[in-house]
Amino acid sequence: MIGLSKSRGALSMENQKMPEYETIRAAVAGEKWAVEKVVECYKDEIDRLSTVAVRQPDGSTKQEINEDMRQSITKKLIEALPQFPLEEMEKGNVR
Repeated sequence: MIGLSKSRGALSMENQKMPEYETIRAAVAGEKWAVEKVVECYKDEIDRLSTVAVRQPDGSTKQEINEDMRQSITKKLIEALPQFPLEEMEKGNVR
């Protein structure tokens, strides 16, 4: 599985259901439909990682998705797709 964590600026997507192999292969090749499908697969995790506490006028906090963070995380995912280790996935070594 791939994991998405904020460690050292790197993205990893742990505990996520991976898209089908053919979709990943097409996304690695730059096929727009496949890239969109991969991003959609990780949408919930991206939203979770881009959620921040925003202080309200009354002093309370509200959880909101920071759109800049969401776009940045999505961009990093898309930029990382060409480096996805397809050979390792084919061997069954991607976790």
